[in-house]
Amino acid sequence: MEVGFKSDKGQRRQNNEDACFILLADKVYVVADGVGGGNAGEIASRTAVSQIANYIVEHPIEETGDKYKIASYFQNCLDKVNGHIFEMANKYTANRGMATTIVVVYAGRGKAYITNVGDSRAYLFRSGQLTQLTEDHTYVNTLVKAGVLTPEQAETDERKNVITKAMGAEPDVEPDFFQVDIAADDIIIMCTDGLYDEVSEGEIVEVLSEGRTMSETCSELVRRANDHGGHDNITVISLRVTEEDIHEQ
Repeated sequence: MEVGFKSDKGQRRQNNEDACFILLADKVYVVADGVGGGNAGEIASRTAVSQIANYIVEHPIEETGDKYKIASYFQNCLDKVNGHIFEMANKYTANRGMATTIVVVYAGRGKAYITNVGDSRAYLFRSGQLTQLTEDHTYVNTLVKAGVLTPEQAETDERKNVITKAMGAEPDVEPDFFQVDIAADDIIIMCTDGLYDEVSEGEIVEVLSEGRTMSETCSELVRRANDHGGHDNITVISLRVTEEDIHEQ
């Protein structure tokens, strides 16, 4: 896997409440976007990615290829991490109301397994086409699914960043799980809303089509988000699938 990543506080925020983590040996990649007053969002996102990393190191993933076992594994992982953040949020007054989105990708042996809570996203870029793999847990997306809003109306709705699920917001967490077949030269993009709120899918496709390294891709996407206003923190992980990722034993 060719990997790149970049996190930036953007043009309008004083601190960066996003976080990301890469576990190359375990083939796991994590992006989080914290919410909460003061430094609480920053604490929530960093706690989430570090706790997920610790869990994976202490409980190595069995490469069974069974999507149900892998989903169960990540459910157990997020249950533990969610409980820890929820406890911190309720124990300390300064942390009251803190929570974080999370998107996790586990990729190898021709498959990618994606877990998410909130509105941080994973996309698949293949043959010039960009496909969103995750579903946003937002109030506006709920209205779109109910037919109350069109996708076009949702793009400009002032409530579009109101999330309906987050790690640490409730005692229990219900993540979504997805599985997708991957092929050599596929690119998986993981990002916070600071990217896709500023950079259109068409512009993301343009960047991904230019043949940059994954590190250069992340830098260019963040640069464009900042050029378009950089109203939020911006975090991107880019993964290019290699032949070895498909055929590894």
